[in-house]
Amino acid sequence: MILFPAIDLKAGQAVRLVHGDMDRATVFSDDPAIPARAFVAAGAGWLHLVDLDGAFAGHPVNGAAVEAILAACPGIRTQLGGGIRDMETIGFWLSRGVSRVILGTVAVENPDLVREAARAHPGRIAVGIDARAGRVATRGWAEEAGVMATDLARDLQDAGVAALIYTDILRDGAMQGPNVAATADLARAVSVPVIASGGVSSLADLRALKATGVIAGAISGRALYDGALDLGQALAAMAG
Repeated sequence: MILFPAIDLKAGQAVRLVHGDMDRATVFSDDPAIPARAFVAAGAGWLHLVDLDGAFAGHPVNGAAVEAILAACPGIRTQLGGGIRDMETIGFWLSRGVSRVILGTVAVENPDLVREAARAHPGRIAVGIDARAGRVATRGWAEEAGVMATDLARDLQDAGVAALIYTDILRDGAMQGPNVAATADLARAVSVPVIASGGVSSLADLRALKATGVIAGAISGRALYDGALDLGQALAAMAG
């Protein structure tokens, strides 16, 4: 199981939100390249980057911060989401060195774009499914899409995407543990690898996700910044 340290970007800073609320942001670094280098030095093979402002704006906003991370960590694999809603932006970030892009809102509003992108960039497109009480939320989690997470996942499993990233919004940033049962149920419902996000805050959480035998990865942010989760120990646990 792969562990993805998360760097969420707001106004050029590395932050973490609680329940996706932009008014409840904790700033962890004015220079997001600093935690990125620290995660890589600790052995991370991937970084999970999110342009939070972009998710609300509908287009990239923190591009300079993303570029700084890519420059500071040459060769690191990255997945980037937030405000990526057209083929031009997808192609731009993949050409700049991002390993794969994450499509969220557009996966609900224009699923044909997901299929087109997956055909054009095999293995480099992921879909973010963000849900509150099982229902998908879009546009920076501000709007409810009226579709269940499992239904969206099933609809997209034949699109050729590399992974589905499932975020339980009510767990995100709250340090209360991930929704293991819901994530595992989603993973069992589809053939696409599923990555868990939201609430991963301890080695016990990671072990519980891994023990399901069906979850391909986990994303953690606040716990790594707060020191509740040691990245080196976590990576060792996931490799074991």
